[in-house]
Amino acid sequence: MPAKQFTNLKEFAAIIEGFPSSDQSAEAGAKARNDVLTKPPGALGRLEGLAAWYAGWRGQAAPTLENPLVIVFAGNHGITAQGVSAFPAEVTAQMVVNFEAGGAAINQLSKAFGAKMSVHAIDLDIPTADFTTAAAMSEAGVVAALKIGWDSVDPAADLLVCGEMGIGNTTSAAAIASALYGGNGDDWVGRGTGVDDDGLKRKADVVDRGVALHKTDVPLETLRCLGGREVAAITGAIARARVEGIPVILDGFICTAAASILEKTSAGALDHCVAGHVSAEQAHKRLLNHLGKEPLLALGLRLGEGSGAALAIGVLKGAIACHSGMATFTQAGVSDG
Repeated sequence: MPAKQFTNLKEFAAIIEGFPSSDQSAEAGAKARNDVLTKPPGALGRLEGLAAWYAGWRGQAAPTLENPLVIVFAGNHGITAQGVSAFPAEVTAQMVVNFEAGGAAINQLSKAFGAKMSVHAIDLDIPTADFTTAAAMSEAGVVAALKIGWDSVDPAADLLVCGEMGIGNTTSAAAIASALYGGNGDDWVGRGTGVDDDGLKRKADVVDRGVALHKTDVPLETLRCLGGREVAAITGAIARARVEGIPVILDGFICTAAASILEKTSAGALDHCVAGHVSAEQAHKRLLNHLGKEPLLALGLRLGEGSGAALAIGVLKGAIACHSGMATFTQAGVSDG
């Protein structure tokens, strides 16, 4: 059955509000299986809950993970004119070429964990508007970006990781976080590409001005006014994954900000997501706390691209391999006490 389509933000919001739930029978079956595996109760720690969570979304008590998908979206931001990045906007397109040539970190990590990877560069020659003076995107523009993300998800995938590339997008993510959860720019901005103290002050000021200009109680309007095309594409991809029953590993601050739009639109909209890691971008932990997500890894990463989430594929694969591959006490002829 084809996935639902949408032509405006109201229709997209209706899809979010009608998101399907996980298969509680499969999750219960996974928990029951976990109880009879050849190990002491709780000996595999968080891996046990991860396997049951994954089983529920895949509808199988003993699932496999064979087709992980990594998608990297790229976009350019008008706010780079405000001096919020240590790198020029041209780097976005240059990095896209690097992704396509297989030379970036995310290429290596995708290969290491058996993930298919694709790259979607979205209108790099037309940056979004500077959100301190106008909305970043029109409704038609943000819907187009959401649809790029939505259409990029292969329904045959059994796990999704979304990455991003976009000079200026940590400022966009900080503005989204501030608009959704309160606080000022100082609470949400970080070094990003490595800006100095003056650059950090400029970022905070840009966030405060953007949030003040675009006050709204509608999260999708926040995305339209303060986001970027790659940010919106991530939102669309994570939404499509939910509709298809594909679990998601969230990456860093930018990916998490994009995902937060869904959760703020409808509570529970990110139940199919786990946090792959907590990044060195100082506000990421704060944002994960708002979402109630405990990261799987904490390695001081701040690269983006989906790199931290791609690393966490290995953790999830390990959880599922143990859960579905281990023998039960009965099968192994081992006494369970």
